[in-house]
Amino acid sequence: MIERYTRKELGALWSDHARFEAMRRVEVAACEEMSGPTDADLAAIRAATFTVDAINEREKLTDHDTAAFVDVLSASAGEPGRWIHFGLTSSDVVDTGLALQIKSVGELILPDSRALVQALAEKAREHKRTLCAGRTHGIHAEPTTFGIKLAGFAFEAHRNVLRLEAAFQQAAVGALSGAVGTYSATSPEFERRVVQRLGLEVESVSTQVVPRDRHAQLLQAIALAGAGLERLATEVRHLARTELSEAREPFTAGQKGSSAMPHKRNPIKSEQVTGLARLLRGYSQATLEDVALWHERDISHSSVERIVLPDATILLDHMQRRMLGVIRDLVVDPRRMRENLDLTHGALFSQRLLLALVARGSTRDEAYRITQRLAQQAIDERVHLRELLQHDVAGDGLDLDALFDFEPYVRYADEIVGRLDAIVA
Repeated sequence: MIERYTRKELGALWSDHARFEAMRRVEVAACEEMSGPTDADLAAIRAATFTVDAINEREKLTDHDTAAFVDVLSASAGEPGRWIHFGLTSSDVVDTGLALQIKSVGELILPDSRALVQALAEKAREHKRTLCAGRTHGIHAEPTTFGIKLAGFAFEAHRNVLRLEAAFQQAAVGALSGAVGTYSATSPEFERRVVQRLGLEVESVSTQVVPRDRHAQLLQAIALAGAGLERLATEVRHLARTELSEAREPFTAGQKGSSAMPHKRNPIKSEQVTGLARLLRGYSQATLEDVALWHERDISHSSVERIVLPDATILLDHMQRRMLGVIRDLVVDPRRMRENLDLTHGALFSQRLLLALVARGSTRDEAYRITQRLAQQAIDERVHLRELLQHDVAGDGLDLDALFDFEPYVRYADEIVGRLDAIVA
């Protein structure tokens, strides 16, 4: 992943050194659970070191990076190095090491996933009775509140937290079952001890490799989280449009929105999140293609994962932090929201008029036709629907104060937004 999107701590977890260090931990843990090595042997094995450069140089001969790693690590341990990789195969070390990396990555990413839920909930509570236009198909529908709108995003973000937590957990599994997964040189008990020593769960049946549906599930959860961030970013982008100007990203001192037009305050953070979400969906597709390997195993998944797993997790982390900053410092304009409610000249009260006419005795179709005529006239002629009703027989006997009251649209806002208490204290 390019440096622009990479948090240093997360990038370090996916470095070549981190990958080989995770593999070293697996090799050491395996030696610690063997019956052969003496205490002196184990001391030498624990002290064994490697460098990425030395492994790369050795790989020029072996054309196999795991074998090169084992050679370098074993040589560093001296004579006790003969116990390193004893009874193991490459996938035992690579897949279990990868599980260690995935576990660490999840521990770094998930706090911001939870923080986004918190930020959305706080903003929803702040604006639970802030009236704004609800829109369907991009068209004014009925009034809602900005808090209700944000509460929906908060619950979606919470669902993504649950999916991510479960996905990272189920991918943090290790396996030391040997060639084609039969334990011909080890045993299930040995595998259990080593994997538990590393703080992982044991894969039920590994067939030499950990089944790749686990990694596909992780990437699907990441793609879904990205889609949620994209939906939120898209809403911010729409609300920031000049014609709406109801909410926008924070614009810092010294920031420039355009190199040519100084007035511009473009929603660049939200646009970036929208674009990167497309990559996450592509990465998810790639891991689905990795699930079906030949017979017990092949390595067609390996090259894909070396790109997809680091990139997808790094991008999700970046996108989360982007939107977290946007929501925490979101510029909200309640006055503009209220002004925009008048753009349809009262036509967004059409359902209330329809129901009032039905309650007065009209058939639903009659009431619909009357309401449609008057509402469209209000929009086309820019005359408030209430004024039209005052001069139309359809308005006779109707309580216009009650009809054009905003209170029905906010009367359950406290209850709706209050549902957030179940997920955010």
